[in-house]
Formats: sequence, C-alpha cells, structure tokens
Amino acid sequence: MRLSLLSTAVLTLLLGAPLAQGQDVRLPDIGSSAGEVLSPARQAEYGGMMLRELRNYGYLLEDPLLDDWLQKVGTRLGAESDSPRQSYTFFLMKDRQINAFATLGGYIGTNAGLILTAEREDEVAAVLSHEIAHVTQQHVLRGVERAERDQIPILLGMLGAIVLAQSAGGNSSGDASMAAVASGMGLMQQRQIDYTRSNESEADRLGIRTLSRAGYDVDAMAGFFARMAQATRANRGSGREAYPDYLMTHPVTTTRISEAKQRAEQMRKDNLTLITRVPGGGERVEQFDPKRVVPAEKDSDNPLLPLSVRLPGDLFSRGPTGDFDWARERLRVLSATTADGAARDYETIRRESGKPLTDAQRYGLALAHLGAGRPDVALAELAPLLADRPGNLWLELATAEAESRGGRTAAANQRLARLLQQMPNNRPIALTFARVLNEQGGAEAGRHAQAVLRPLLSRAGNDPVFQQEFGRANELAGDPVRAGEAFAEAAFLNGRPEQALIQLQNLKKRSDLDYYARARIDARIANITPQVLELRRQGVRDPDIERR
Repeated sequence: MRLSLLSTAVLTLLLGAPLAQGQDVRLPDIGSSAGEVLSPARQAEYGGMMLRELRNYGYLLEDPLLDDWLQKVGTRLGAESDSPRQSYTFFLMKDRQINAFATLGGYIGTNAGLILTAEREDEVAAVLSHEIAHVTQQHVLRGVERAERDQIPILLGMLGAIVLAQSAGGNSSGDASMAAVASGMGLMQQRQIDYTRSNESEADRLGIRTLSRAGYDVDAMAGFFARMAQATRANRGSGREAYPDYLMTHPVTTTRISEAKQRAEQMRKDNLTLITRVPGGGERVEQFDPKRVVPAEKDSDNPLLPLSVRLPGDLFSRGPTGDFDWARERLRVLSATTADGAARDYETIRRESGKPLTDAQRYGLALAHLGAGRPDVALAELAPLLADRPGNLWLELATAEAESRGGRTAAANQRLARLLQQMPNNRPIALTFARVLNEQGGAEAGRHAQAVLRPLLSRAGNDPVFQQEFGRANELAGDPVRAGEAFAEAAFLNGRPEQALIQLQNLKKRSDLDYYARARIDARIANITPQVLELRRQGVRDPDIERR
C-alpha cells in the first residue's frame, strides 16, 4: 500500500511572505491564548497518541539505523532552536511523496520521498529546522485552538487531516477505519492550510537561523526550493501524479527562492540583529557575527559543576553527521514496494547515470539482495566495501545479517558481539543482534537475545521495535509472562490499546504470576485504561475489537 501524505497535513513546508528589508528583523509577537489550550504534558500525550495511530494505519517506516540517524540530525537542530529544552520526536513515513509536518508535543514527521529527493543532509536539516520553528513559535498550538473553536476533537482532527489528504491523492487503502477518521475533516484540512500560509515566512526565517547555529549550510533551504521549482516546471502538463504533493497546494515561486537566498546571504555577510518576542512576555535579542556564526553556549548538564558554569558551543557536534548517503540508500530500499524492485532501481540508476554505483549505492543494492533472500549475493557486494571502510556501522550490521541468513551464524554473532562491546547499549546494534538471534531460533538464542536487550529496557517504553524483539526473545527463552507483557506493550505502541488491555487482562489470569509480575500488569492496565477512554471520546476506535 503506497500512502501519500499531502502538504495539507498539519503545518507543512513551503509558502512564504516577503523578507523584511531592514537588517533589524522583528519577529511577530507569539503570545496568545494557545498555550492555555493544552499543557506541555497534554501536548506530548496527544502527539504520542497520534504517532501510535499512524503506526496502526501502517504509515510509518521504523528502522533502528534510520531512526538513530534522523533523531541525531533533529536533536542537533532542536538544541539550537529557540526552545532547546523542548523534547522532539522525529519519525519517518513510508510514502515517497515529498513532505514533512510538525504536530503537538514536538512530533515531526518526514516522508521517505523528501530524503530521497535531497542531495545532502543540509537540505534535510533545512526542512526539519523549518518544522521545528512551527513548534517553537506555537503555530501548532494555534491550529489546535482554532480546531477546538470549530468543535473538532484534537486527535481526530490531526489524524483526519493526514488521512483525508492521503485519500485525496487517490491512494486510499479502503480501510473502513481510515475512512471513518477522514469523514467530516474537510473544515480541519482547510483551516490548517489557511493557518499554515500565514506562518511559513516566520518558520523560514527561524529555520535558516537554526541551520546556521547547528553548523549546516544556510544555502540549503534555497537550493532545495529551487530543485522543487525545477521539478514543477519539468513536469508541467504531465498530470497530477507528476508533481510532488506539497507543490500542488504550496507552489515554490521564484520570490520564495530569492527570499531564502537573501536570508542566507545576510547570515553570511551582514551584521544581523534578530529580536523575537517570546511566550510569556519579553524579547530575545541575538546578534550574529558577520564572519562566523556559532551556536549559543549551553548550560552544563554536569550536576557537579556550579550552575553558573557554561560550556562553549564548540564542544558540541555541529554540521552534517556524515551518514546521509548511507541513510538515503537504506531508505531507498526499505521504502520500495519490493526488494527486487529496489534492485531494479539501482540498475536504472547505473544505466541512466552512465557511471558505476557509488559505495553507498552498492550498499543499497546489497540490502536489496538481502531483502530478496539472496544473502550470498549481498555478502559478495558488501565484502569489498567493508574492506575499504572497516568499522562502518552501516556495512557491519548489513554484513552480520547477511552472514546469519546465509548460515554463517557463528561469524554473525561474533561480529555483533564485538560491535556491542565497542559501543555498549547502542540501540541499532542491540536490536539488530536481537533480531538475528530471534531469527536463528531456539532457547539458547532467546536467552542470548534477552541479555542483549535488557540494558535497553529502562528506556524502551515507547519503542515498539524493541518490545516486539524482547517479546520474541522471552518467548524463545521460555518466559511466557515477560513475553506476554512485551507483546501487549507492542500492541499498545502500534495503536491497538484495546487489544493491549485484553492481552494484559488475560495474562493477569495466569496462576503462575509472582507478586512483581502481577503488580507490573496491574499498573499497566491502570495506565492504559484512561488512554483507551480518551481515544473513544475522540472518536477513534479499534475496528477489530468492534467486529467481535
């Protein structure tokens, strides 16, 4: 199922207002009653509920390596934004249309198509910084305030805007629950479009500033806009499907590109004073050095240092991660309809470019062969790459998976054990290792996977990939209670809280539960029940439960 998320979905990218002519740029007063609609905790709750429902509909693409890369890029930007203490959750959508959006609680979604279209990480960072600005300037909260005045339930409105846009693109899955969510959301959709257009210029200005602070190229935003405009001109007259989705409603004009270039030029050459009115009153005034822009100094997180101690921004990582090419090719394969289709894509790339595939593209081709059940072919492609780039985590993990699926389980396990020893508690390594062990099967492999995953348990409460692998590991190891708890948690995180409740209630009936297991299960039932009731109040129900 190819899901298309249009730019009409919840505060999306692109459409601006003229750049202020002076070098003293005053941003709008963002004080409003929006902050009174929902507390930060409630915003985070609604954002998490929305993410779980998107998983339920199959929109998300969740991969430990890609998640780690995207979160790393986004966290760097968020730390340099106007709200560095705001928690941000960055997630990937499967759709190959070009889009990104921000919603409540600092949840920011990015379509696979946007990353595949970008030519470098700076362009992805430009989009993310724009969306971060929607959060910091309370644009999302204002949209919620307007929706509430229209008496639209918050969660249903957020989901409806996304689902309705997807359906409008002609890619509806036909799922009855999705149709029900989309029903009556036309007003919400239109209000989001109108509201977004009044704030895009502000998000552009702040986005470029955040890019600069984080060490990314300030020209990346204009460059990405220009390529989108070129795509529009090239495809004009070719029909709706030839256009990137957000360009259908938010066209990139030469004025927009020119404004982004002007802002970048100011950041590089001019003394620029930015004055931002902040929520709760007061102003934030910043002066940028004409030669060099550095991130603001940060308070030390070390509890042993005095509160007055500040650490210079130079101590923190800035600029591109160096992993973009590997991430893009991994995403190209994982977002493809089939693994064989992804392999054909690389043949097309080679033929049309007239050049050999790059190392990152060869890595992608190896992943395609691995996904198509050809581990030996994948290993043959990966071996010379790893010889040239020893220690490259993307190549190491792919090699281990190919070794295990090709019957070389001892070599795979040794490789993964060495990596985990070098980088303890690394999530992509631990989850890959656990998946490989679970695929190998047997009680011993299950116990080994348990040991690999336990160090991550305390921070895996919102990680459905972890919960699924942990459940399978416990199942293999002969611990049905822990397995049942983990599978129930996976159901909850995948947007099926009512099913999670049923699983936990059935688990509670077991006669072999000890005191601690019963207490854990009771606490989880007490925590999930109000969220199920809230979903019902919002009009979102589990269709499988309804049919029983």
